[in-house]
Amino acid sequence: MSQDGVNKARRTLLVGATAGVGAVGAGFLAVPFVKSWMPSEKAKAAGAPAKIDVSKVEPGAMVTAEWRGKPVYVARRTEDMLNTLEGLAGRLKDPENANKAQQPEYADNVYRSRKPELIVLLGVCTHLGCAPKYVPEVEPQPFDPNWQGGWFCPCHGSRFDLSGRVYGGSPASDNLVVPAYMFESDNVVVVGVDEENA
Repeated sequence: MSQDGVNKARRTLLVGATAGVGAVGAGFLAVPFVKSWMPSEKAKAAGAPAKIDVSKVEPGAMVTAEWRGKPVYVARRTEDMLNTLEGLAGRLKDPENANKAQQPEYADNVYRSRKPELIVLLGVCTHLGCAPKYVPEVEPQPFDPNWQGGWFCPCHGSRFDLSGRVYGGSPASDNLVVPAYMFESDNVVVVGVDEENA
């Protein structure tokens, strides 16, 4: 014991023990905090690619799936539907897909798809984000007497052809987005990845 009545060995032991307990406690507090930075399982799933079985999609029909919290439309177009696409250029805002951010390079064609008969689109109107309705019939509609089939957004009246290209006179300024996608097999489309960027 020193002259002032303090046991230095005991003090060193207490300071060391307190620091050790504090470090362990800080570690226990840090683990949940650091874990909160990691994406949840729900968040991981939201960013994961979506697989869509298209084997039962009849000609002229469409299925809706979800990818990253957004609807994805996959429609199987008939030969008659495909034949209408070439003659619409004069009625469209961007018939040549000038906005290259709206589709991958492999979908930069009149069909805006890898295979002419199947189109994959984000079901989000490029005006204010509403979900356009699929109206495949080539017949006069209340919203367009010369309707050639496609998507109509009832919220504000935007119209898109069967390739998702926006008609002139629509509030939307851009074509519907074609997400990255690939075919896992003849009947399975994988949205969110493609061979070119895998």
